[in-house]
Amino acid sequence: MDWNELLRLPTTLLWILSALALLLALVQLVVVRQRMNARRHAAASGHALVVLVAFVVALLLGSLGATLRGYRFLGEELPVVQIDSRILSPQRWSLRLTWPDGSTRQVLLDGDDFRIEALVLKWKLPAVLAGVPPLYRLDRLEGRYDDAAQEAHAPRTVTDFDEAGSFDLLALKKQYPRWLPEVDTLYGSGAYLPLVDRGHYNVNLMRTGALVARPDDATAQRLGEPMGH
Repeated sequence: MDWNELLRLPTTLLWILSALALLLALVQLVVVRQRMNARRHAAASGHALVVLVAFVVALLLGSLGATLRGYRFLGEELPVVQIDSRILSPQRWSLRLTWPDGSTRQVLLDGDDFRIEALVLKWKLPAVLAGVPPLYRLDRLEGRYDDAAQEAHAPRTVTDFDEAGSFDLLALKKQYPRWLPEVDTLYGSGAYLPLVDRGHYNVNLMRTGALVARPDDATAQRLGEPMGH
């Protein structure tokens, strides 16, 4: 992952700020020791207060960064993932997922279509006016059957993209809503498309929070759809 991609992650920025606050605390700790050795106790007390505040800030920023693992800043329309499909047997697929940073993942999927979902976080007005962008993270990829009756009984495959586990902003918002007063809403967005053998799909996220999946031209032809749909 390159630095451009890393800096799209709020976790990266928060942990950098946390490290800077921790560095400030360590520097001030050295100053405290120097003042104590010089018997300048009043000056040492002032620097000790800075140490305490810096440690608290570092802890808060680090903890917030941990809750935002997997989230990314949402600016203009962003590429989220590319999907390449290969059929293994009827309604059984191998999908190769390629992320914007070049990393890949191979998953198996049952069904006629793929459905991909993301979580989008939007802030309340004060944070919006301050220029804080919305955040998003991919949530899951699952198979979908065209026949609703088959959907109820056929094998289901779900790939979880959750990187934070239980220590996640969504879980904290549900359990302790008063802890996150500036969070306006957390909502899901999803898109699905039929699968074809040797298909290639681009999944993007709009600034509005809408997830959009598009086949490339060759895939659209095989799907029998007009170009651009």
